[in-house]
Amino acid sequence: MTDTTAYTAFLRAMRPPASSASSAVAGGDLPDLVGEGSLAAAFPVTELATASIGTAALALSRYMELRFASRPAISVDRRLASMWFATSLRPKGWQLPSVRDPVTGDYAASDGWIRLHANAPHHRAAALAVLGCPASHDSVERAIAGWHAGELEDAIVAAGGCAAAMRTQAAWERHPQGQALQTEPLFHYAKGDSGPSGHAAARPERPLAGIKVLDLTRVLAGPVSTRYLAGYGAQVLRIDPPFWTEPGMVPEVTLGKRCAQLDLRASDQLERLKSLMADADILVHGYRADALERIGLDPDARQRIRPGLVDVCLDAYGWTGPWNTRRGFDSLVQMSCGIAEAGMRHFGASRPTPLPVQALDQATGYLMAAAALDGLSTRWREGRGSCTRLSLARTAHLLMAQTTDASPPLAPESEDDWTEALEQTQWGPAHRLRPPCDVEGAAMHWDHPARALGSSPASWL
Repeated sequence: MTDTTAYTAFLRAMRPPASSASSAVAGGDLPDLVGEGSLAAAFPVTELATASIGTAALALSRYMELRFASRPAISVDRRLASMWFATSLRPKGWQLPSVRDPVTGDYAASDGWIRLHANAPHHRAAALAVLGCPASHDSVERAIAGWHAGELEDAIVAAGGCAAAMRTQAAWERHPQGQALQTEPLFHYAKGDSGPSGHAAARPERPLAGIKVLDLTRVLAGPVSTRYLAGYGAQVLRIDPPFWTEPGMVPEVTLGKRCAQLDLRASDQLERLKSLMADADILVHGYRADALERIGLDPDARQRIRPGLVDVCLDAYGWTGPWNTRRGFDSLVQMSCGIAEAGMRHFGASRPTPLPVQALDQATGYLMAAAALDGLSTRWREGRGSCTRLSLARTAHLLMAQTTDASPPLAPESEDDWTEALEQTQWGPAHRLRPPCDVEGAAMHWDHPARALGSSPASWL
């Protein structure tokens, strides 16, 4: 028998503040939990997976109850949820490119460990400029050996790069940013302006049909959230700058979406984005906390452009504290907050040991989807929009507050885990995992396969 204590605790902590009092997670509101096994980790990752996906499913059921006067039963499969947190795609006859640049990785400094994130060319260039060495793992390793980890972290971040020194959980809790996180809610929620709530195209079997989602996110939490919304019929339009690439992740996360390109440094293309926003129901973005403000798109401006907008925002390290505008990714946050060090001790390893999957990204993505859905419910009930902000580091804080149980490990992958039909992605055929949750009467499926970035015009259908 699987211990569901952590799962239940996560579900209770994950209730978005926009939820009505009658929709509190309690008793019969808990999604049924099926499947067996857990990912091996220092923290309860499988419980985080099932609870975050369950939270998104609960939010969808609340929205469906408002729209169609009937609340569907829901269940989450702990095995499939764990697998979705790794990858949902199994290519047939082709291979995904590597996700990581050779410079990206963990390195031993003179007094500890540091992780560099160099997948983006400008982040790699910033790190190499500080280190003064060629772009090879061995050269970077030799250069870092003479640095103090904290000093190198500060230097790379100051140069516009991405790095994180490994800290213990206790050290993070003493750090000013760790202290700031302890006072932050999981969901920062604020009501927005009044606006239309429409969506006449929706029907119980396709509850998000007619909803337009403007997706300004990249690796990985934001794309996970919008992929979930697309799975129930939302029209998702992803916008990337023309110079952006992430070849290892795009087939995984563009399922069901149209992908366009705009360079927001050009005034005409910024205006195009504003016109798209004016027709959107939901905006999801993962820029640093001050990025949209710098181009005149602060939260109030976004509500003026589209009154009633459901606005969902993501950052890495939190919305308060000295690091609230710091660049960050899942792997860096795991180093900063103590997860990688705790994993090293838990498994008796000699180097940083992060979670077996990008659980902070994945879980936060499903919580962003829940925030978007609860925002739709609020707009349906009250006729006004909302702005909800989440962060990877706050999700990490939630995860680290729970202890892992003694569940058996996940059984090896089997053919039953995958859909029989092939998805004809733009790169070749592939199988997808079966959906990790079941919402009665509303099957999760996508209207078209994964597509390349820039493959669609910057316009709504």
